Amino acid sequence: MNILQINASARREGANSTKLAQTVVDRLVRSHPASKVTLRDLAAEPVTVLDEAALGALFTPAEQRTPEQSAVVAEYDALIAEVQAHDVIVLGVPMYNFGVPVQLKAWIDAIARAGVTFRYTESGPEGLIKGKRVYVALARGGLYRDQPHDSQVPYLKTVLGFLGLNDVHFIYAEGLNMGPEAAAQGFAQAEADLDAALT
Repeated sequence: MNILQINASARREGANSTKLAQTVVDRLVRSHPASKVTLRDLAAEPVTVLDEAALGALFTPAEQRTPEQSAVVAEYDALIAEVQAHDVIVLGVPMYNFGVPVQLKAWIDAIARAGVTFRYTESGPEGLIKGKRVYVALARGGLYRDQPHDSQVPYLKTVLGFLGLNDVHFIYAEGLNMGPEAAAQGFAQAEADLDAALT
């Protein structure tokens, strides 16, 4: 089993989402000892934002691209290939201002490419990244699970499903900023979620 761990926290050390993602990966490796793990830390290696210059690079024919444009496309190609090469993806996702971190959004924008990871058909869009399992390790300071103000889970379900990633399991560690007892409860709930996801 090839496992891709994506740490999306803006913090390179001490992030609860990273801790939780590592717990998921450790449990997977214990179950499948021959697993190979690839770690991508989006704080340590930020993805180039999909701005006007990056869009221009993607829409410029390969033979006409400047060296800078070629570098951006090569970066995005490598990220797509990395996802395609792995069986399992583990996302460590903190909540920032009710949304996903900009680091994760940049990664999603980089791997979502028409004709490569999704395509439009007569019956609607079709995701082209198939046959993979995704674990989303969510770390939140408050309580958002199954609440109307949780914008992360609906967004991630939608965008991952759009790419063909439909086998998605959410692991929730919540209440982490509500005192030691609540934080302990939050991590215990995450362990229960993980137990259920791995059965």
